[in-house]
Amino acid sequence: MRKIRLFIASSLDGYIARESGAVDWLFTDCDYGYHQFFDEIDTVIMGRKTYDRIFELSDYPYADKKGFVLSTTLHGQQDKYVEFVGYNLDNFVKTLHSSPGKDIWLIGGSEVIHLFLKQHWVDELILSIHPKILGSGIPLVVNDQNLEMELSLTDVTTFDSGLVQLVYRLEP
Repeated sequence: MRKIRLFIASSLDGYIARESGAVDWLFTDCDYGYHQFFDEIDTVIMGRKTYDRIFELSDYPYADKKGFVLSTTLHGQQDKYVEFVGYNLDNFVKTLHSSPGKDIWLIGGSEVIHLFLKQHWVDELILSIHPKILGSGIPLVVNDQNLEMELSLTDVTTFDSGLVQLVYRLEP
């Protein structure tokens, strides 16, 4: 069965982007396992805000992957890169999990991550913590007192830059 993997970076204080959505604080001096991870996936899932933000930063970088964007307003539509999905998400995720192929990358953003965590759809979390404190921004995990889960640490990698990459298996 394919895994849904959340491969993401955060600041030490838990933010995945500045309040503006900017990620200019991320280290770019090293690959940090990204290329190996990218070769292990063939599908990407993201939220509509994240999808729109990608085009503000660069060309679409996932053209060789099957892409899905969560959006109720565009559900059932597609463009040259992605299909938009907004309804029957439980069935959508079950179908993706059981279909043949490589793993699936849950890119973000925060609202989509929250939904996938709350529904227990994430199988693995790869978190690269940058040794920076932003003080504010878009949080990795939305504040939700009903969102409690157990994770099992499966790997830790440290880098000379001070970045620490943690890999967790999420318990069902």
